[in-house]
Amino acid sequence: MITINDFDFKDKRVLIRVDFNVPLDEDSNVSDNSRIKAAKPTILKILEDGGSCVLMSHLGRPKGVDDHFSLKHIVDEVSEVIGVQVKFATDCIGEQAENAANILEPGEILLLENLRFHDEETSGDLNFAEQLSKLGDIYVNDAFGTAHRAHASTTIVAQFFEGKKCFGSLLAKEIQSIKKVLEDSEKPVTAVLGGAKVSSKIGIIQNILDKVDHIIIGGGMTYTFIKAQGGKIGDSICEDDKQQLALDILKEAKDKGVKIHLPIDVLAADAFDNNANTQVVDVDKIPDGWQGLDAGPKTNVGFAFVIAQSKTILWNGPLGVFEMPKFA
Repeated sequence: MITINDFDFKDKRVLIRVDFNVPLDEDSNVSDNSRIKAAKPTILKILEDGGSCVLMSHLGRPKGVDDHFSLKHIVDEVSEVIGVQVKFATDCIGEQAENAANILEPGEILLLENLRFHDEETSGDLNFAEQLSKLGDIYVNDAFGTAHRAHASTTIVAQFFEGKKCFGSLLAKEIQSIKKVLEDSEKPVTAVLGGAKVSSKIGIIQNILDKVDHIIIGGGMTYTFIKAQGGKIGDSICEDDKQQLALDILKEAKDKGVKIHLPIDVLAADAFDNNANTQVVDVDKIPDGWQGLDAGPKTNVGFAFVIAQSKTILWNGPLGVFEMPKFA
């Protein structure tokens, strides 16, 4: 595994994929800067070597350009955490971004605008990735949360940096941790998987089925599994085209003797809002107009029991809408 410790970044402009998908409050202030802090060691290593940093990230799931999801809102927070005044480019590609990157001096940082303002980011567009590649001499991926996705700023842009790409400190640490857990783990081993999409976790699930004893599934992807088995999920998030995939996962796990644990009850809301009305309902009996946003009390007890019996735990993804206090 090639990491930033294998490079000297003196006089190099480094394009870094970070994960600055941080929660913002109603005034667009960063309410949790832990992801920014997590990227700090990688950024400081490059600056201390005498290089400059071009940071690229997404924020939320905007549909086109949307000021609410602009990364300009986090510039001051990034500057404060890193200890360097961060410059900002109002786009992530194009002449303005290229000019801003080209004039960077050693020790300086440029933050690009939200990658997902362009649909080409999530579609993995090759031309979009090539435009991003013009902004750096070396590519560093330090975004663990998006590393599994074939997006333009991750796997696609890396193709343009043959021999000049590596993992950042955070991503390297996460990979080593997972490797250690899966190869040297004390049984029973339980994997806790959250997040919104089954499709984003399929690679993880397939890789761990031979290595774990239990898989706890929570978060938004719960409802794809429940609907696939005939349950009523109301207005809960669901990947309808992944229902068969969910059933296949359940069957494969059963065949391998791996116990899958799904929620049995949820905290449902009548709106995707922290101030929404809520009720606890069975996970397969969510009324129309309601959506599951967090695990219910019976589920919490059941999951806690499984975890308490485990010797090794691998956790990936949130089990509720953690951005809202009521469902965190």
